[in-house]
Amino acid sequence: MRGVVKGVIATGMFLSLLVTVGWAKGPNYLRLSSQAAIPTLDPGLSEASISIQVIEQLFLGLTDYDPKTFEVAPELAESWTSNEDSTVYTFKLRQDVKWTDGKPVTAHDIVYALRRNVDPKTVSPYASTLHFIKNAADILENKMAPDQLAVKALDDYTVEFTLNTPAGFFPAVAGLWSYRPVRQDIIEKYGDRWTEPANIVTNGSYRLTEWKKGDRIVLKANPDYFSEVGIPEVHYYIIPEMATALAMFENDELDLLNNDHTPVPDPDLERLRNDSQLSKELSFQKSLCNYYIAFNNQKPPVDNHLVRKAIVAAIDRKAIAERILKNGWQPATTHTPPPIFGNVADEGIGIKYDPAQAKKWLAEAGYPDGKGFPEITYMYNTHDQHSKIAQAMQALLRRNLGINIRLANQEWKVFIQTRKSPDAPHMTRYAWCADYMDAHNFLFDVLHPTKSENEIKWNNQEFADLIEKAVISSDPVERKKLYREAEIILNEKETAVGMLFYYADPTLVKSRVTQWAKMPLGGNQLRNWRLAP
Repeated sequence: MRGVVKGVIATGMFLSLLVTVGWAKGPNYLRLSSQAAIPTLDPGLSEASISIQVIEQLFLGLTDYDPKTFEVAPELAESWTSNEDSTVYTFKLRQDVKWTDGKPVTAHDIVYALRRNVDPKTVSPYASTLHFIKNAADILENKMAPDQLAVKALDDYTVEFTLNTPAGFFPAVAGLWSYRPVRQDIIEKYGDRWTEPANIVTNGSYRLTEWKKGDRIVLKANPDYFSEVGIPEVHYYIIPEMATALAMFENDELDLLNNDHTPVPDPDLERLRNDSQLSKELSFQKSLCNYYIAFNNQKPPVDNHLVRKAIVAAIDRKAIAERILKNGWQPATTHTPPPIFGNVADEGIGIKYDPAQAKKWLAEAGYPDGKGFPEITYMYNTHDQHSKIAQAMQALLRRNLGINIRLANQEWKVFIQTRKSPDAPHMTRYAWCADYMDAHNFLFDVLHPTKSENEIKWNNQEFADLIEKAVISSDPVERKKLYREAEIILNEKETAVGMLFYYADPTLVKSRVTQWAKMPLGGNQLRNWRLAP
């Protein structure tokens, strides 16, 4: 009790201080938070979620995502075309976009930014996203000069990319922060100080007007932006403690809490759900991560697809999510989470919870009622949440199939090495979060038999052929069809992985914020949000 009282007093003093310094000024600006100091606003050096959130407001990408459909949409580029095999992309830029010093944004700014980011001297943390461009890998390994990157300005408003392999999904990649234009003259003039408010030039819907590092950032709507900006100002505050941020939200001093900013504390979710007002402001937004069992497809007895099917069908994912996790996670039966392009999460594909069918599959595999089934191991990295899921799975498999699984947990660094070893356990906890919003990132990048790390040690040529065809195609309809067929093979015919959950992001938003939409990748489009009068 003493600790609780102390925390309340400290929080109250903190909130009083915020009012004193003018933090809460009423409803004329959006009040957001960050759990950690914002490390950089340089698109080429950014990897922290909060940096990416702010960069979305300051710098335009060639493309972005439609907030309703989550499909790739024009932004700085007004259109694009590709050659027949999707190895050359040409983007036509808008001609009404200006930097905040009045100069036009040109294709040359994009070429400079990409050459800078691919240069090993820059140490860009997301340089790997440039690997699709011809010569990028050699440049990053100091085998070629940065000016050999296969991107060029055909004229002031046309930029061309030549890729090292076909990539029908490339327009989605081209919107990443690592592809966003920056100004060569400004960076060369100011060096590491180029992002300070007095020096920075940007081209997005907002301008940077204040940055007190470790304290707050203030953005104001860009009067030269080519479209309407709904909220005149945005304030970001550094609030390390989740409890403090939640108290401020409840005290009407913050407008939003979620994993992009300061997370909603898990222990408070049940209270929030039961609160008459806060429950109206709470939602569980989609997050582009999946959670699944990575079977070692070469290790008996899980090398038998019937055993894998039986195990997956015996796990009640809905009960685990609702009774144990209680955090908004959704049961999953396919690999690519919604709303990523190419997902088939709502099409009834995959193995559902069905204990009777699970027993039939196990008997067909030669283990009726679990008789003769050897002990197998499920490994997970040390974490309370993973432990709860593992224990629930262990109990369900014992009850529904009569089999025993041994649970093993390891610290993260050891865990990563163990799951990559030739003698990896029968089953391993695995998760994947999107780098870009296309099923290629989940199916090809993770599970291709020879062109990914393929930690599940699964080799299915039909699956490989389908996702390779999707790489080449620039037809969205054809690519969706190919991804669907690949998901059926992965999750139904072979059940090479055991899908468990799609992540969710518990989100609190004040009712005065309207027309808001969480963008699960690349940063929220605050320009489209509004504040009620």
